[in-house]
Amino acid sequence: MKVKPEGMRASEVDRVLNFLAEAGQLKRVKRSGWWVTGIKHPESVAEHCFRCAVLGYLIAKAEKADPYKVLMMCLFNDIHEARINDLHKVGHRYIDFKKAEDKAYSGQISGLPGPVRLEMALLRSQYAGQSTREAVIARDADILECVLQAKEYLDAGNLHTRNFMRVGEKYLKSRFARKLFLRLKKWDSSRWWRELAVFER
Repeated sequence: MKVKPEGMRASEVDRVLNFLAEAGQLKRVKRSGWWVTGIKHPESVAEHCFRCAVLGYLIAKAEKADPYKVLMMCLFNDIHEARINDLHKVGHRYIDFKKAEDKAYSGQISGLPGPVRLEMALLRSQYAGQSTREAVIARDADILECVLQAKEYLDAGNLHTRNFMRVGEKYLKSRFARKLFLRLKKWDSSRWWRELAVFER
């Protein structure tokens, strides 16, 4: 996919800047699912997307899939929440959020350069349909990031978040994602920094 910046009009560049500003809104949108467990200040959607992308890359490499496609899906999977916010699963019982997500996403990418818009629409469609290996891996990364966050909150003392950890067993599909999940159930999330801290030497 190639986009030639020298051929873009000022109005087209402005639309790209608008899209970037909108993406930045995700730094202020909180992951609302944690509120029902008593977490007062959960991570932002942008923070979730970042680690989701890191996870997606690692799983893609382990599974010999296309890491670029997985990264794209992970980074843009929740970008619609810049417009419609994050809605936890209790809310999903009463609101058809999927239609709103698709409508928001279509509006967000409509002003982007043609090749970018087409690629983002295609990858979104593949993710929604779980029609490619990369789409399955990106979904695994999204689920596993939530499980990983739940384990961190659990280790910090919030016992309610263990309910979020049960989804991995049922929904994870790729071999490496399942391997990570099975290991992290017994893993101590503070281990990485304790092993580096001076008092552990």
